[in-house]
Amino acid sequence: MTSRDVARRVLDRVDKDGAWATLALDGELTRSGLDERDRRLVSELVYGVLRNRSRLDRALAVHADLSRTPPRVVTALRIAAYQILFLDRVPGYAAVDDAVNAARLVGGAKLAGFCNAVLRKLGTAREPALPSDPRARLEIEHSLPAWIAGELAAAAPADQLAELAAAFSQPAPIVARANALRTTRDDLIAQLQAAGITAAPVAAAAMAIALDGLGDPARNATFNAGLWTVQDTGAQLVGITAAPRAGQRILDACAGVGGKSTHLAELVGDAARIDAADQLPTKLALAVDTARRLGITSIASVACDLLDPAAPLAAAYDLIVLDAPCTGLGVLRRHPDAKWRLKPGDVPRLAQLQRRLLDAVVARLAPGGALIYSVCTFTRAEGPDQIAALVERTGLRLVEERRTWPPVADAFYIARLERA
Repeated sequence: MTSRDVARRVLDRVDKDGAWATLALDGELTRSGLDERDRRLVSELVYGVLRNRSRLDRALAVHADLSRTPPRVVTALRIAAYQILFLDRVPGYAAVDDAVNAARLVGGAKLAGFCNAVLRKLGTAREPALPSDPRARLEIEHSLPAWIAGELAAAAPADQLAELAAAFSQPAPIVARANALRTTRDDLIAQLQAAGITAAPVAAAAMAIALDGLGDPARNATFNAGLWTVQDTGAQLVGITAAPRAGQRILDACAGVGGKSTHLAELVGDAARIDAADQLPTKLALAVDTARRLGITSIASVACDLLDPAAPLAAAYDLIVLDAPCTGLGVLRRHPDAKWRLKPGDVPRLAQLQRRLLDAVVARLAPGGALIYSVCTFTRAEGPDQIAALVERTGLRLVEERRTWPPVADAFYIARLERA
């Protein structure tokens, strides 16, 4: 099985089954037996197509009716088109021949000839000129569905809109969070560099390190020794905004795999009482494993539904962090398939869930306590509008709100509120 075969399998699963690209890619690569060079090509092809899908389709549509083309052939055409239009190091004939062979397996000589003709024309004509209208150009150039571009325009500074749209279409860096319980950032950078990994401090967060050339973290000795974990800069700023103190009773209300729980513990020297709550025991099991690897003992995992008044949680917490379920538009650099999975109706649906979760955790906020609300998205309904409504109905005081944007970090909205 070749790199392109694996890429087609992943993209077919994303399109046909609604699979998450990250999980599908990991699974297919594990089964493929490909070497590291070919694995990198698979990732490049999968994420390249997902980041540029509507732009590729627009170029192909000049020469073919994709709506009448078998889906597996459309996938083959997209992969070949991505190589022809965006990857100078890949010979055009290799991309065409591979796609033609894939089409032949689907529909014989007729589909093979169709695929060959379409791609030969594309190789000569290239893609149509981008629209002159700035908004239309932005949507096409960066393959942003119109509704997502509209949400971004409503939230971003107008003079940064084009720059941010471009940033969302670029790969995201791997960012580590140095474990303050076991090392310093400078010492960890030195160890990583000695191992041949490019490591540089990130100015926006005190323990953040941008990595390049890492490979699988689980194969890295410093990772296994608990000196660091993977966490984007924006997510690290959630813990920094929370500013936990030793001795506090803390609730990480949607803990997931424990990134923020462990960060809160590190910030207080493992000297707080932290309940990491989540509905999914499988995620909490990973959180427990991460805490153990990092040498953290102050976290208790609690599998529960936050919306259940009888959830086994404390009656009052000094600090609550709610990293709420959201549309995830802020992490499109990492999950470009979300552009094609999400629909406009997901925004109000998730905003309603966030409202219910906020009301549930506010009921457990102690007098003088602080609530940190965060979402990895940029829609106003899930961010500032959500918090304005919360202040209106609860009387909590909004102390701070901030946004992060790529390329510095994923796009987060973070708010700190306090109870009198």
